[in-house]
Amino acid sequence: MHQKNANQPAATGQKRPRNDAGNKVTVVLGAQWGDEGKGKVVDLLATEADIVCRCQGGNNAGHTVVVDGKEYDFHLLPSGIINPKSISLIGNGVVIHLPGLFEEGDKNDKKGLKGWEKRLIVSDRAHLVFDFHQVVDGLQETERQAQEGKNIGTTKKGIGPAYSSKASRTGLRVCDLLGDFKDFSTRFKNLVQQYQSMYPSLTVDVEDQLKKLKEFAERLRPMVRDGVYYMYEALHGPPKKILVEGANAALLDIDFGTYPFVTSSNCTVGGACTGLGIPPMNIGDVFGVAKAYTTRVGIGAFPTEQLNAIGELLQTRGHEVGVTTGRKRRCGWLDLVIVRYAHMINGFTAIALTKLDILDVLDEIKVGVAYKLNGKRIPHFPANMDVLQKVEVEYETFPGWKTDTSAARKWNDLPVKAQNYIRFIENHIGVPIKWVGVGKSRECMIQMF
Repeated sequence: MHQKNANQPAATGQKRPRNDAGNKVTVVLGAQWGDEGKGKVVDLLATEADIVCRCQGGNNAGHTVVVDGKEYDFHLLPSGIINPKSISLIGNGVVIHLPGLFEEGDKNDKKGLKGWEKRLIVSDRAHLVFDFHQVVDGLQETERQAQEGKNIGTTKKGIGPAYSSKASRTGLRVCDLLGDFKDFSTRFKNLVQQYQSMYPSLTVDVEDQLKKLKEFAERLRPMVRDGVYYMYEALHGPPKKILVEGANAALLDIDFGTYPFVTSSNCTVGGACTGLGIPPMNIGDVFGVAKAYTTRVGIGAFPTEQLNAIGELLQTRGHEVGVTTGRKRRCGWLDLVIVRYAHMINGFTAIALTKLDILDVLDEIKVGVAYKLNGKRIPHFPANMDVLQKVEVEYETFPGWKTDTSAARKWNDLPVKAQNYIRFIENHIGVPIKWVGVGKSRECMIQMF
């Protein structure tokens, strides 16, 4: 029998089914090597948000949020957890270390973050990071150092090994932990054995681990939902403001970053779709966050790095120390080649430029605008790290404004030279700058439009 093509118009009088696109989500992403101040931007938007989601990474992320003089450090919890009116969701793309999650919640609870467990939803499809993943992370770094004379500089939080388990299809998920515990225990033991065969020095007290995991399972159970269904309902129900908080940043993306010195997940915009189970058409604004200069943690190429008094000044004035690791960050001039590259991948609708005030004391400020190889400009961002080590940066130089900007609250409060610096960045990337940050707290974000 001839089937009518579903795409053909329905017979007269019949209404065609409505394609209701639903609510749009706003995504906040790092546009450099991380540590750009995403937490501050998310915190600003989270005051209005109904749902704040994490879509990738794990407790290798570190977001600091200052509210009413109190400083909160978040690693796994979405920064939106501060807002008592909003729901925080940890999506399927996140890898979760349960001891880390509860320790973080309890620590922030002591600082005044009450009722966070009631506001948190965890996807049943999220993979688990176990303590032995963290030990293996450290062992792998030691091995790399011994074999190659250099490591990757991971946070040793077990993120890479957990994503490896996921990719090799031996990982365990939240739904497994909350299912048949006997079955879970068998699979857990198999996974431990697998790692022990690769790392003979690895010792794991399996029974003790399982006992703890069983306790965590009961504490976690009330928070767990089918994340796909939950997001679908949120997108297609009444109007809602939904925010996605990216961890890490474009240049640390497993596909697009400075590989192999990258994280193990997609921290570019695609990660929001795969890490939450939402269609691309539900992505609305994509806000990139960039510092007014550039920093990088760990090793790897860094073309605009300043191994001199300028780099030291940026490091000390900017308090450039990792939230998760306590490592000093490497510092250099703003590199617009990498911010433009991040924009190519993410399609930023606007940018937040943070930490402008750190540049207040400089006589002159440089901005990297292009890379040259053998004296010739190259139009793309090199994939090969040996090539990136060799590029020569072409700079534009600006006069410093030599004025304290930390009290500025609107555009007109900024010195003209600072305004010129900002406008140059905006024109060069081709994306409007929506916020300019001049300090640590919420009030220090100047909103431009």
